[in-house]
Amino acid sequence: MPFASLRIKAHKMEAKIKDLNEKLALAYLGGGQERIDKQHQKKKLTARERVLYILDEGSFEEIGALVIHRTTEFGMEEEIIYGDGVVTGYGTINGRLTYIFAQDFTVFGGSLSETHAEKICKIMDLALKVGAPIIGLNDSGGARIQEGVRSLGGYADIFYKNVQSSGIIPQLSAIMGPCAGGAVYSPAMTDFTIMVENSSYMFVTGPNVVKTVTNEEVTSEELGGANTHATKSGVAHITATNDVTCLEDLKKLLSYLPQNNKEIPKHLPYQLQEEVRENLSNIVPGNANKSYDMHAVIAEIIDANSFYEIHKDFAENIIVGFARLGGRSIGIVANQPLILAGVLDVNSSKKAARFVRFCDAFNIPLLVLEDVPGFLPGTDQEWNGIIVNGAKLLYAFSEATVPRVTVITRKAYGGAYDVMNSKHIGADMNFAWPSAEIAVMGAKGAAEIIFKREIKSAENPDEKLKEKENEYAALFANPYSAAQRGFIDEVILPKDTRIKLIKAFSMLENKEVERPNRKHGNIPL
Repeated sequence: MPFASLRIKAHKMEAKIKDLNEKLALAYLGGGQERIDKQHQKKKLTARERVLYILDEGSFEEIGALVIHRTTEFGMEEEIIYGDGVVTGYGTINGRLTYIFAQDFTVFGGSLSETHAEKICKIMDLALKVGAPIIGLNDSGGARIQEGVRSLGGYADIFYKNVQSSGIIPQLSAIMGPCAGGAVYSPAMTDFTIMVENSSYMFVTGPNVVKTVTNEEVTSEELGGANTHATKSGVAHITATNDVTCLEDLKKLLSYLPQNNKEIPKHLPYQLQEEVRENLSNIVPGNANKSYDMHAVIAEIIDANSFYEIHKDFAENIIVGFARLGGRSIGIVANQPLILAGVLDVNSSKKAARFVRFCDAFNIPLLVLEDVPGFLPGTDQEWNGIIVNGAKLLYAFSEATVPRVTVITRKAYGGAYDVMNSKHIGADMNFAWPSAEIAVMGAKGAAEIIFKREIKSAENPDEKLKEKENEYAALFANPYSAAQRGFIDEVILPKDTRIKLIKAFSMLENKEVERPNRKHGNIPL
């Protein structure tokens, strides 16, 4: 095509895109939470609709709208579509500069070409230079087959930039359609991944390949749907019912985060009020064998309705998420006594370790709520590497330099006591409720080992065991022995927990730690 004709066509296309953006902005940005009507909430939005929905009205500036692919093989020279299957640019979300790309499944199935990748890389480079978050709205069938190695090289370029940006700017991914093959690895290297239920899936190899290689019959949803990755693999941190809720989740998640690793999250205005929470006094049962919901503890401690849970349906024996405390953004790691008594296992250790490292990278203080009877025993756990996976959490806490505060609500047994942000691995403030039990193991198990002979020779072994159990509990199954040695800074009443934490995090706000001069540590991956 002659250059003059191409230029005229490009100008027309540019005007068309501008007009489309304006029309969509009027249609989808006109009324707060009511911006998308019920009909649109039920269906998939287009790539451009997604971008205009999540960004503030009138803030989107598109980059690379006139880019076209360079492929001439297989008749591709006749398939010229401006933008080449991805919308890229920048805008603001609640006034904060944010970079964004959205893959367009209606253009070659959202497949990644050389120029498609170049557009994404350009946006990633800008985000890194400026120090602002980047959001990827993924909806791609994978590499563009017609381009061969050029497409594969494009993926590798994106992967490399994901790694270079990691820990410097927040990287958020939404899976809003199919993501197969190379398309799954970039989201996996970003900080958080949200999947849309019933319309998105992620897998390295699809159901047809699985059937050919392993003879397994499996659907796309079973193999890599949102529910699968939220509950079984842990690949998805959050699931959303539709495109709109997915985009709202991204905005909410972003509100807890800073722009980059040199900033701290924005503090919301807060005036101290009546901070005593009487309900905390009645949450932990008097019987140490009874469970309770740690969510109830969290709800009483934090600012009202501010908890945003991450990985809610994966490794439920530990809770992680963001909240606000006195207007300050914090990360919470908490054992969940309702599930497996709150023990640490392979999945919960990995889940918590990754969250701790994210918070540390982006200057988000950490609150740990501890009620842990130890590590989960069994051949399954040992053979699947509970040693090395438990060490990941230990490493993550030991490495973290953000303000770190622990509250022991009940059990803190064995090595799990050390791992859950103990004073010995660098925690700044460690509180305990009077109900806390800090010991090598439970009183009954300890008594059975220490007083084995005495119990065996007693006239009434059961009565002697109970006597020795009480003796051990009086000496060790309480927080006071640890407090006497300075391992616990203060034994506090549950109702005073919130005010103690507000003051502690305020005191620690300007904490600084000199790291060892090294290239990087060797976390037990």
